[in-house]
Amino acid sequence: MDRDGVDRALSRLGAEHEAVETSLLALQDHAGRRLLEGAGLTGLTKERWAAADTAITRLWRYFDAYSGALAAAREVRERRRWPSREDLAELTDRLRGPGVLISGAAVEGAPLAERFSLAELVARMNELYASSLDVVVAADAVWSALPARIDLLGAELHRTRSLAHSVGVRPGEHPSGDDLEAVTAELSELREQVIADPLAFWVPVAGSSAPGGGRPDTGRYDRAALALEDVRREVEAVLAVRQDSEQRLMGLRDVLSRADRTLAEARKARAEVLAKIAASEVPAVSGPPTALQEQLSAAAEYRRRSQWHRLSPLLESLEVRAEEELLRARESLTAVTAPLAVRAELRGRLDAYRAKVARHGMAEDPLLIERYDTARRMLWSAPCDLRAAEQAVWRYQQATAETLASQQQRPRQAEQQEQEQQQHQEHQQEHQAQREQEQREPRDPSVREWPEGPRKGDA
Repeated sequence: MDRDGVDRALSRLGAEHEAVETSLLALQDHAGRRLLEGAGLTGLTKERWAAADTAITRLWRYFDAYSGALAAAREVRERRRWPSREDLAELTDRLRGPGVLISGAAVEGAPLAERFSLAELVARMNELYASSLDVVVAADAVWSALPARIDLLGAELHRTRSLAHSVGVRPGEHPSGDDLEAVTAELSELREQVIADPLAFWVPVAGSSAPGGGRPDTGRYDRAALALEDVRREVEAVLAVRQDSEQRLMGLRDVLSRADRTLAEARKARAEVLAKIAASEVPAVSGPPTALQEQLSAAAEYRRRSQWHRLSPLLESLEVRAEEELLRARESLTAVTAPLAVRAELRGRLDAYRAKVARHGMAEDPLLIERYDTARRMLWSAPCDLRAAEQAVWRYQQATAETLASQQQRPRQAEQQEQEQQQHQEHQQEHQAQREQEQREPRDPSVREWPEGPRKGDA
């Protein structure tokens, strides 16, 4: 190397020395490294930190050797402004050759002696620094992300537990109480594991160039937070039950009362149908919902004893079943009264056609009177044969339609005759008017009128 090459190499190695020194001091003061040194580590973190701590110790030995070799090379360069051939040869050997000897006896796992060039020593220090920094940054990132969030969730857990106990949601008495205990145990275990083994909660990210090359794994924390949220919603639902339970119980009593009245009406209607309608299949009507009434009494007892955690699911079940019972009672009433509805429809249809017949002036038609009386007798007699009555009403409709059709043809013929008579009268009136006009006109005396027209020999 010539003088300029030596100066450039010393300048470059000096800059690298400053960069390595700055990085080592920053690593030494890193909060994650200090936490790792004082923590009772376990598992993966204990294993990787032991290797990283050894690497940091070796890194400082390498740096000291690098600093000594660089200082020795600078001392040789500073002997003369214009170094001799021997100085340049020595500097070349110091700057490029493997002249840095490092003893590793004091470091566990290191060889007894290692020899590097300054460039190789810088590359080796960069490798050790990067691997050590990855461990420190990953542990610090996990400790920064998870413990604080776990503590916040723990505070929310404490508030939820207090609220749950106030409404009777306790372990062994309510499923949400058991879930609450499970979340408490999970958070406690999770925090201990995060503090003792943070690298077990570090997920590498492929392609990342940042120190650590990954992100904290928050999967267990997220699942615990969701479980706590479910418990909180359940506790709030139980609390809402305590606030509006009386109103909901009154609503249930009203629904069941309406169902009872509807079933009673259906039973009465069924007896009426059996007495008034012949040859009709009438479905049976069930009895009152005694099971629901018993559960309603149990719900009222839960409320009296402030057992809100038991009252909440029972009220939800009762509300659904009470609405189903009311719907079933209404359907039963509809099914039972269907024959009466059919008879009422037939009666209405028969009366409507009779009114139509009266409007057209055919109320005295013997055929229509006979068929109307037959249908009416069937519909207003008990028991009523619906099929026969329907056929009688249909026959009355057919007779009405045929009579109306024939009546509509007769007015057309009468109208045609009336038009012909009117035309004849108009023709006679025109002829009469013409004769009167001729009689009123003046006559010429020189003209004789021959009663039977002119004759032979008349002038």
